[in-house]
Amino acid sequence: MRVNDSDNTESNWVSIREISDQPERLFAVGDIHGHLDEVSRLVDYLVDSEKLSASDQLIFIGDYIDRGSDSKGVIDKMLQLRQSFPKTVFLKGNHEDMLLSFLGLGGNNGEYYLQNGGLSLFDSYGIKTVDSLSSIFQAIPGEHLDFIRGLELGVSLGEFVFVHAGLAPSRDFGQQIADDVLWIRDEFLESTHDFKKTIVFGHTSFSRILLDLPYKIGIDTGIAYGRKLSAVELTRGETFAVGKGQRLVAKATLR
Repeated sequence: MRVNDSDNTESNWVSIREISDQPERLFAVGDIHGHLDEVSRLVDYLVDSEKLSASDQLIFIGDYIDRGSDSKGVIDKMLQLRQSFPKTVFLKGNHEDMLLSFLGLGGNNGEYYLQNGGLSLFDSYGIKTVDSLSSIFQAIPGEHLDFIRGLELGVSLGEFVFVHAGLAPSRDFGQQIADDVLWIRDEFLESTHDFKKTIVFGHTSFSRILLDLPYKIGIDTGIAYGRKLSAVELTRGETFAVGKGQRLVAKATLR
């Protein structure tokens, strides 16, 4: 989904927040897509086995909802995690943006939401029909909608930039637009760039973490398609993954 030149105006540019604090460790988690069991095992492993602490930075890359069976449970898990680790960054994915658009709360491309896995989100809230927006708002807790509406589009920390889908190499770093950071694929994946930072992204799934240094690291490993949910720790260069329906988290070297 591409945009025209009218999008290249200052009012449409994405604000990528810079995080100045340098954490002891820097974790990023890929697309979850409603898979509560797997994200719970992964996060619990980071907390219990890796001793995740307030001195670390945890970033979620977006797409918490749709396709999997428990979008509601995933958002509950994210809210609980934010209470324990208030510095956690939650980025917006294209699925959250489509949902907001579908509900008339901003966002774009809501007309494509139901055909992109949206019905599974409504199922997780016990919503049997999507004919009435009022019934949807009654079923989805306000704190869940506030969470989705408050998601960020991107952050920068040290040598890394974190966005959901990528950045447009044809645009300056300060002139990126939401359509690109939420939806871009080939233009970003098939190109190098001059941003002088490594872009950590999700959105496009791979069979294993994509490592294309110094340009990009792709961390969506296809839990939505029956593969696995992955996280990276970028300070020490480690990966953590749990397969769909599996209980054990596998730790490996990022390579």
